[in-house]
Amino acid sequence: MRLPQSSVRHLSTCVLSIIFVIMLSLCGQTIAQLALGGTGVTADSVTASPSTASFGNVAVGAKSMLPIVLTNTRRRSVTVSALQTTGSEFSVSSPALPVTLHKGQSMTLNVTFAPTTAGTSGGSIYVAGPALAIPLTGTGTANNVGQLGLSPSILNFGNVPVGTTQTQTLTLSASGSSVTISSDTMSSSQFVLKGAPLPFTILAGQAASFNVAFTPKASGSVSGSLTFTSNASNSQALESLSGAGSVTQHEVELLWNASPNVAGYNVYRSGAANGTFTKINPALDVNTTYTETNVVSGQTYYYEATSVNSASEESTRSTPPVTATIP
Repeated sequence: MRLPQSSVRHLSTCVLSIIFVIMLSLCGQTIAQLALGGTGVTADSVTASPSTASFGNVAVGAKSMLPIVLTNTRRRSVTVSALQTTGSEFSVSSPALPVTLHKGQSMTLNVTFAPTTAGTSGGSIYVAGPALAIPLTGTGTANNVGQLGLSPSILNFGNVPVGTTQTQTLTLSASGSSVTISSDTMSSSQFVLKGAPLPFTILAGQAASFNVAFTPKASGSVSGSLTFTSNASNSQALESLSGAGSVTQHEVELLWNASPNVAGYNVYRSGAANGTFTKINPALDVNTTYTETNVVSGQTYYYEATSVNSASEESTRSTPPVTATIP
């Protein structure tokens, strides 16, 4: 069939209508007429929201992520088969491909911008299947690195009795930019940092104070260090620690009345009033006093004495025993 010339002049590039008229004649009568039509469109089958991913300013070395939602706006299904990213500072993650989107269905792309240098960067994501291109843009900014300050620079605990604990305050401060402390390392178990909820961040111009405890386990000088690991320019900030364990020397001095006709005296000690008493003087004591230094803080001791004559005969021990409690 050939269309009339006037019909050809009315065809549009956006809307094309074709009408076929089939005339069947039977005995000179028209018995059927069939019309066919269709409309062409240029809209994308899949839309992106947002249509352009703009990350704004992101510090060099940091990362920023934006979600982009792909939605099938057409009646027919569309398959997203692959993704291709341009721009080395951009990356994209998505559900495992291929993904078929039916009418009205969506999927999410997570796009990340990680600038390595200062300046504006551009790129794009090409979505294979619907043939959709999504522009990407972001600007890397110079990263101001903070400085971690420690005050005082040295913690000196001085003399601390063995077995007891002394604390001092350590102040951490951030200058230039915020500082995040991720971990700390103590070189000696006799020093302990208390109250630091790692990791924690100190804002620029702010400070945080914590206690450092020193518990000496033996007499003598002790030195150590506390190292803070952070994102500051001095990423390994060190605090020096020093102290000395001291032992207080206790002694028990015993006095008694002199007995006639004796060559000397013996002193006996026990850890219980009704316990076994043991002689503690190495030789016969000709004096009526005795000083013992072999005592331990926190203990209670019981003492008794005897007299010895020139024939080496020893008397019974004095009663009741004398009690001495060591502070």
